[in-house]
Amino acid sequence: MDKLLKPLTALGASAPLRKSLGPWELVERVDVALASVAPRRGREGEVARADVPVPAVAASVQGDPWSSFWLTPDMFMVEAPFASHEDIRAHLLGIYGDAASVTEQTDAWVRFDLLGPGLERLMAKLCNVDVVAAPEGYATRTVIEHMGCYLIKRAPSSEGAVTLYGARSMAGSLLHAITLAAGTVA
Repeated sequence: MDKLLKPLTALGASAPLRKSLGPWELVERVDVALASVAPRRGREGEVARADVPVPAVAASVQGDPWSSFWLTPDMFMVEAPFASHEDIRAHLLGIYGDAASVTEQTDAWVRFDLLGPGLERLMAKLCNVDVVAAPEGYATRTVIEHMGCYLIKRAPSSEGAVTLYGARSMAGSLLHAITLAAGTVA
C-alpha cells in the first residue's frame, strides 16, 4: 500500500514548479521544513541563547542549518533543510525543551521564491510592501489579492530575491495572482 502513496507539492504536482515570468523566475520550494516558535513567558532569554537565530522585529536571519523570520512580537518561524530536518518540531524541542511552544508548519504553507532584478515592479502590483525601501532581510505579513502572506526580502533589490509564503490551500490562487501581475509588468 505504501508504494501507492507519493508526495505531492502544494500545487498537486510530483515535482516543484519552476517557471519563467518574463525577466523573473518563480521557484516553488519544497525542500524547506518550517515550524513556528513561541517562547514561553519569562523564558525568552533561554530561547535567545539557543543555537537557532531569533529574528528582530520585521526581520529575517539566514543561517546554516537554521534560518528564521519574524511573525509577531512573541513568535517567529524557523526554516531548515527538509532533507535533514523533516521532523523539525522534534529537532527544535531538543534544543528548546519546554522554554518554547513549537508547532510544525511545513505542510501548512507554500513557498515561492521570486528571483531576478527589478522585482520591485512586480511586488508593487502584488502587495503594499515597498521592496526597494525595505532593507535586505526584511520580513513582514502582507496581503496578496485576498490572501494573507509572509514576504521576506532575501537579497538587495539590484539582485532581486523575494520569498513569499502563502497558505498551502491557496497555492494555486497565489500562483495565479503572481502570474497575472507578472504579465502586466514584464
